[in-house]
Amino acid sequence: MQQPSNILVVDDADTVLHMMQYSLAKAGYKVHTAHNGLEALEVAQAHKFDVIFTDIHMPEMDGISLIKALRELPDYEHTPILALTMTNTDTIKQTGKQAGATGWVSKPVSPPKILDLLERFGLVATPHLA
Repeated sequence: MQQPSNILVVDDADTVLHMMQYSLAKAGYKVHTAHNGLEALEVAQAHKFDVIFTDIHMPEMDGISLIKALRELPDYEHTPILALTMTNTDTIKQTGKQAGATGWVSKPVSPPKILDLLERFGLVATPHLA
């Protein structure tokens, strides 16, 4: 049996972390969380993730800096990294793209949209047996 995909969610808002963790775990994904970019970088170096969702505006290390740092690591050169943000200006999108973001997810986050994105990336979930 194939292992479920391993996902990292980074956001300084506990409500976003809890909602993403609950929705993704319920769908059968392995989920780790971090509250800022520095914490996420440590977690990403300790575990290998198949996709990373990161907020852009966070304390300690923002999402753009995190994306740049992750792209410098061999394990994350080609990993999908999706920015979670309420700021959808062309400037921030261009900055994110230059940093290495794969795409954008607008807040508030829609669990069905997230699950659809993961499916399009071909990530494997292991649904819980009822």
